[in-house]
Amino acid sequence: MDDKLNLTYITLDGYVEVEKYRYVYFVIIFTLYVLIVCFNAIIICLIVIHQSLHEPMYIYIAALLINSIFYSTTIYPKLLLDVLSEKQIISYTMCHFQLFLFYSSGGSQFLLLAAMAYDRYVSICKPLQYPAIMRKTTVCVFLVLSWIVPACQVAGSSVLSATTRVCNFTLQGIFCNNSVYKLHCVSSRVLSVYGVIILLNVAFFPMLYIVFTYTKILIISYQRCGRLRKKAAQTCFPHLLVLLNYSLFCTYDILVVRLESDISKTVRSILTLQVVLYTPLFNPIIYGLKMKEISKQLKRVFCQVK
Repeated sequence: MDDKLNLTYITLDGYVEVEKYRYVYFVIIFTLYVLIVCFNAIIICLIVIHQSLHEPMYIYIAALLINSIFYSTTIYPKLLLDVLSEKQIISYTMCHFQLFLFYSSGGSQFLLLAAMAYDRYVSICKPLQYPAIMRKTTVCVFLVLSWIVPACQVAGSSVLSATTRVCNFTLQGIFCNNSVYKLHCVSSRVLSVYGVIILLNVAFFPMLYIVFTYTKILIISYQRCGRLRKKAAQTCFPHLLVLLNYSLFCTYDILVVRLESDISKTVRSILTLQVVLYTPLFNPIIYGLKMKEISKQLKRVFCQVK
């Protein structure tokens, strides 16, 4: 506690032998962050530049990749500062700001994937109505809602948590996630209930909708011609792969508070870092390799470079 500035500082106790491996950590984290930004930026630029990719599906992909960069930026710059600092600390206010950015952008991932699922359903199951349904206005509304809905809900939880009295000033982690609730003097039932509501609204229900929508797409496409089945497989598989990848690590993030006393600091740090590594790093790779039009444009770029 800094009485002069009236600030509460939280110690981030998730780092392992940071004094010994300071520069190794810095190089690894910096390299990963640069790769994440570059990989995502390449696909985003391709979608922006090429007119053939100015379709709702690719616009949603670009939005998802922009969200991935933002998602990573809430974590990686602070990690880089921490590994070079003598003390790994963060003010209680900034900790909640980081938590807000982390979970609001994380919630946006699910809602963007849900919007993409709806787009695929209309495209494959109602192709004649697709231009009338998926207009620019519809796409813009879905994009805005995907970012605003999680932000508004997570903001309420963050403010409520930030105003709760703190008795523990050591966070068992390398950045501020739901482990922040362990710092409170008394567990808040209101926060717990509100957290469950947020989880249902921005993760569980969108995920159920995505699974239901793609199941319906696969059933309808199986009943029709082989060409439709091929189209469904080509466009739905990358989205399902991204959803599976992200859902698994979100599940870990939810369970980490429950399990933190049962796993070592090293294992917990490695697993926590996976939450902000695999999704933003592999999303552009999945879409770059599996989406036919994006893959074609990538090959053209690399051929020109050679």
